[in-house]
Amino acid sequence: MKNTLFSILLASATLLTAQDKTTINFNLKSPNQPLTNKAGSQYQFTPLKVLESTAIQNQGMTGTCWSFSGLSFFESELIRMGKGKEFNLSEMFVARKSYPLKADNYMRMHGKTNLGEGGGFPDVLHVIKQYGMVPEEAYTGKKDASAPHNHQLLETTIKNILLPATPEAQKVDFNFLHNTIEAACDEYLGKVPENFTYKGKSYTAKTYSEAMGINPNDYVFLTSFTHHPFYSQFALEVPDNWNWELMYNVPLNELQETMSSAINNGYTWAWAADVSEKGFMYADGLAIVNEIPYSKMSDEQKKLQSTQPQKQLTITQEMRQKAFDNYETQDDHGMHAIGTAKDQNGTIYYIIKNSWGTDLNQCDGYFYASESYVLYKTTSIMIHKKALSTTLAKKLGITL
Repeated sequence: MKNTLFSILLASATLLTAQDKTTINFNLKSPNQPLTNKAGSQYQFTPLKVLESTAIQNQGMTGTCWSFSGLSFFESELIRMGKGKEFNLSEMFVARKSYPLKADNYMRMHGKTNLGEGGGFPDVLHVIKQYGMVPEEAYTGKKDASAPHNHQLLETTIKNILLPATPEAQKVDFNFLHNTIEAACDEYLGKVPENFTYKGKSYTAKTYSEAMGINPNDYVFLTSFTHHPFYSQFALEVPDNWNWELMYNVPLNELQETMSSAINNGYTWAWAADVSEKGFMYADGLAIVNEIPYSKMSDEQKKLQSTQPQKQLTITQEMRQKAFDNYETQDDHGMHAIGTAKDQNGTIYYIIKNSWGTDLNQCDGYFYASESYVLYKTTSIMIHKKALSTTLAKKLGITL
């Protein structure tokens, strides 16, 4: 997930400068009236199931949405497991450990692979498994605590360091380049502490991870495409799946059932999706797929999308595949699904937790994604294996 859509953020900020966020009621935990997406909207959302999650974070000007949403997911998992509600895990620890791994892979592939800030949920699992985890207060990844996250200069530096590892290169000094990348990461993000004290106890990243009790082997990745057999695993062909993590491929109806039943049974899921569609209206707190194609809408119909409930397009397996094959669906962004809701017409939505702070829409950084949008634009999800039905787990060969 690259999430380089900074224009969306800037446009959203511009749209909200004249809006008063206090003019709508947005309280997922105890709404005293139906929720809406923004002031003046006729949408009325009734939450069906809202699972506990931690505070909205802000990834700043970085492409590390995958780390923020992945750790948001694991923070909800810790709540579900009864480990506590005060966890704030370090997204930059995951990013810091991932940059050298991506650089190593880039060198081993002779420069013929993706290199950048983007990544995926498998990277989060890999870091937990190999390095452990630290809380935010032990490692912020910032030298100036008041500044927003910004990795543009670090990314440029990493790419410049790796210039010798071009497709034409006949020989490189792997260890030298690896150590130089490590030094650059330390310079820009700070060194990860070997030991730290948290709530009166001394930890390493490994012992802190063990104390959390997260077992990386309990988590699986699901997707749904027809260019590979169903009920098999394959490496999803998106640029930021740089480590070729295998996903379980399931039919769309079973993916739909899994996502819905997971929420109902107390399991959130991390959501990788395309957010380039016209129906992705984050500033308006919505992501929808109108039954009427955008190109065929009048200007008035376009305006009404964000204020009046719209009939959603019925999504088919064939539509998903075509959008993926035509590059209309790409690995844009990572988010976290924490609940479900319905509008006054009975249309189902997922309540999505984002990582762009709380000020870019009137839903405090959350938004409502219609089930149609989720089915159409999902590239993959990360979920606890026990959220799967016994029937699906058996088909996939997963032991619950």
